[in-house]
Amino acid sequence: MTGDGEAPARQEVPPAPEIAREVFGDYFPASLRYAELLAEAGVRRGLIGPREVPRLWGRHLLNCAVLSEVVPEGVTVCDVGSGAGLPGIPLALARPDLRITLLEPLLRRTTFLQEVVELLGLDHVTVVRGRAEEVLGTLPPVHVVTARAVAPLDRLAGWGVPLLRPYGEMLALKGDTAEEELKAAKSALQKLGVVETSVLQVGHDVVDPPSTVVRAEVGESPGGVRFAAKRAKAARATRATRRRNR
Repeated sequence: MTGDGEAPARQEVPPAPEIAREVFGDYFPASLRYAELLAEAGVRRGLIGPREVPRLWGRHLLNCAVLSEVVPEGVTVCDVGSGAGLPGIPLALARPDLRITLLEPLLRRTTFLQEVVELLGLDHVTVVRGRAEEVLGTLPPVHVVTARAVAPLDRLAGWGVPLLRPYGEMLALKGDTAEEELKAAKSALQKLGVVETSVLQVGHDVVDPPSTVVRAEVGESPGGVRFAAKRAKAARATRATRRRNR
């Protein structure tokens, strides 16, 4: 709604840049539909601001899709705090070989995400409503956790890293402050079992400026000792519930 109580005027989605055909391949038509859904239902439901519509391709869809450059083939991915589906849905459109879970706690957002997944026919994408700390031990550990504009790196890592499999990695899309955030979060990351970190620039031939990604790789204990115990406890509770329900 606008300040005077009127619905925002419908905006036209800008035309897709030619490079989008190459990035999304067979899913290019689906990427066009997703852009329309963001501009219409996404704005109407308050998932993105109306001012974002003119820059949907460069700032959002392609900016997120280039994350695919650093995601290994055929792995499982959890997009934490997926919101309107960024970066999870552009990544799914660019990489149908991935199995992606969109994790989001708010009902209005998960409703939108489920609608998008069904409309676009994304059979390799699952929507889960919940917070990262709530699904720990019930959601199967994944190879890669992704996130964009969710929280400062230390807090984000506390949510995302425990969801990883041993030797997995968290890939967080960040802005110009990536190096500073990484430096400030170093101690917290070490406690969470992160063994190596780096800042990457991806999408040089697709978006300008390139997207900045913070990579945090874990060792054999994602989340550290405390989360290993919590994960084991949650897994035992889940198994007990399944036995009771048989």
